[in-house]
Amino acid sequence: MSTERSGDFLVLIPAFNEEGAIGQVIGEVKAAVPGARTLVVDDCSQDATRDRAAQAGAEVLSLPYHLGLGGCVQAGYKLAYELGYDYVIRVDGDGQHDPANIPAMLAALRESGCEMVIGSRYVNGPAGHTSPARGLGIRLFRWILRPILGRPVHDPTSGFVGVNRAALGVFSRSFPLEYPEIEALVVLQRKRFQFREIPCVMRPRVAGRSSITAFKSLYYVIHVLLGVFVNILKFEGRRARG
Repeated sequence: MSTERSGDFLVLIPAFNEEGAIGQVIGEVKAAVPGARTLVVDDCSQDATRDRAAQAGAEVLSLPYHLGLGGCVQAGYKLAYELGYDYVIRVDGDGQHDPANIPAMLAALRESGCEMVIGSRYVNGPAGHTSPARGLGIRLFRWILRPILGRPVHDPTSGFVGVNRAALGVFSRSFPLEYPEIEALVVLQRKRFQFREIPCVMRPRVAGRSSITAFKSLYYVIHVLLGVFVNILKFEGRRARG
């Protein structure tokens, strides 16, 4: 892929086995933000994701090993930071995020000065396309994160996020490897960074099926809770030594 920067923002699409959706996602991104640089980070897919992304006109960073979502996103963040981008908008490769919301997210990042903008399906009230198990998990994480963050967050598991260069600098060095959205909020809070939520509509995935089963949903909750508390303990330990 090219190492030249184009514009001040990058659209990052992490993807793993999304051959059925990736072409449509890239087409919608190009329609929403014509001329924007679009980077697909292919997490060692076992299908034609890489080829379909290239055919649709995106640049592709192919990982030699499957790193999982966090490692895939961090690879994109690291490259964006090294290339000097000021903003990165992350859009998942399964079609659930509507790229038509990218301009609003980018405007919010530029105008608010916040380090992160979250596309939220709940900021204006309840929304569809969420399983009962995921909805329960979201409510649990809202309750846990409220005292940690010092403010409410309506959609803590949303992967439709934009970050500025300050957040890129942090995430390019360290980023939660599995189910990273909630832990990333805690990391930002410890840096005294700010986030903002804007309303976005989430859609059913375009093709394929989610890898999150009922068992994995339980694992997700336990794993993220442990990650959150480890982050808190590490921060408190550094503050005590300081």
